[in-house]
Amino acid sequence: MLTLFSQATLIILVLVTLLWLWSVVIKNVSIVDIFWGLGFVVVNTYYVFMSGELNTRKLLILLLVGVWGLRLALYLAWRNIGKGEDFRYQEFRKKYGPERYWWFSFFQTFLLQGVLIMIISLPLLGISASESDGTLNLLDYVGIVVWLIGFTFEAGGDFQLARFKGDEKNKGKVLNTGFWKYTRHPNYFGDAAVWWAYALISMAAGGYWQIIGSIIMTLLIIKVSGVSLLEKTLKETKPQYREYIQKTNAFIPWFPKE
Repeated sequence: MLTLFSQATLIILVLVTLLWLWSVVIKNVSIVDIFWGLGFVVVNTYYVFMSGELNTRKLLILLLVGVWGLRLALYLAWRNIGKGEDFRYQEFRKKYGPERYWWFSFFQTFLLQGVLIMIISLPLLGISASESDGTLNLLDYVGIVVWLIGFTFEAGGDFQLARFKGDEKNKGKVLNTGFWKYTRHPNYFGDAAVWWAYALISMAAGGYWQIIGSIIMTLLIIKVSGVSLLEKTLKETKPQYREYIQKTNAFIPWFPKE
């Protein structure tokens, strides 16, 4: 297991380094966002094919991670390419100065993302490195259901938000229909659910401690880079958002309050 993890870590380190070099050339750190989902696809594919004989569970996780990661990468590529560098990275570039940020971004963004990919992907390692024969059990099927719910919320939420933002009449308004009627962050909820699906499948394979990756992913989504950060921005930029907060759950989907 340690050998697999070390080899995958080396691959990710090489990839994020190459990606960083490309970002220096084009002066756009935003390309790292597109790599996020792809990084997990790379790591998981390596785990599946380098951990011995294929079995049903390995093929299942290959499919689930592939669909999730490629969908996310394609969506972010469609959303970001041609739009210039994301405002977050522009702020960092101003803060640290362009003469320093070009190398600082490697540690602050690219290397950090590589480390997070390796830690968060631990449930995927737990699945492929398992000594189980790969026969699916009840936990696997529960995991599949949770994944389907999560993927639907994440992909559906992204689609509805993109369509909403694409209509000029909605400028300055708050999306409160579809999945967004039941949770203020359906895409983040869906992402967390997907990773708990991987945790369930890891436990089904006998990989229990590896679910720490799913725990960390959930904490990042809720407390660090996802919900809390976006909520702060939206409260400042959209007055209607405060009313939306009063009626709609922040994370776990539920019926809106009247």
